[in-house]
Amino acid sequence: MRWIAVCASALVLLEIACASGPTRAKVASAERPRYLITVTHGGTSLGTILIELFPEVAPLHCANFDSLVQIGFYDGTAFHRVVPGFVIQGGDPNSKDKPRETWGYGDPSQRRIPAEFNHLSHKRGIVSAARAADPNSATSQFFICLVDLPQLDGKYTVFGQVLEGMEVVDTIARLPRDSRDNPLQKVEMRIRRVQ
Repeated sequence: MRWIAVCASALVLLEIACASGPTRAKVASAERPRYLITVTHGGTSLGTILIELFPEVAPLHCANFDSLVQIGFYDGTAFHRVVPGFVIQGGDPNSKDKPRETWGYGDPSQRRIPAEFNHLSHKRGIVSAARAADPNSATSQFFICLVDLPQLDGKYTVFGQVLEGMEVVDTIARLPRDSRDNPLQKVEMRIRRVQ
């Protein structure tokens, strides 16, 4: 019980530090956290996508993403929603081992992250938080913009960008998919922090 209390206290302190510290100071690109997303399609490698996060504008979303990467949460999840000319979306825990018809609906027990709308625009290559109708309902799912999408600005939280690997993102966008925009063969990811 004491261990749980210590962990809960540490999480609260992390959130307070993230919410107050980075938002006051600019974070140089070289100092931003970076992650490598390794992508496979039907067991065949499609390559890697290198992303960096923006803790200076979305500290809670960045801390949430990092904590999920650290526990291997994303490993085995899928890019379950692929809409050419719009986005590729992934990170739903249901896509690990639950029926495809549940992919995209998430787990209601997941911790919700409050919106952190900011001045950054949804340009091609931007990483943003997926959510339900409630602006404060983001959990683990994220999307990568395939094109500039200014209509999403101020409605979804931008928290990162692709640095390398947009050709992999574009390859995913061209895969055959069903009527729910779900690729016919699973597009699986593994994510590791590299900086």
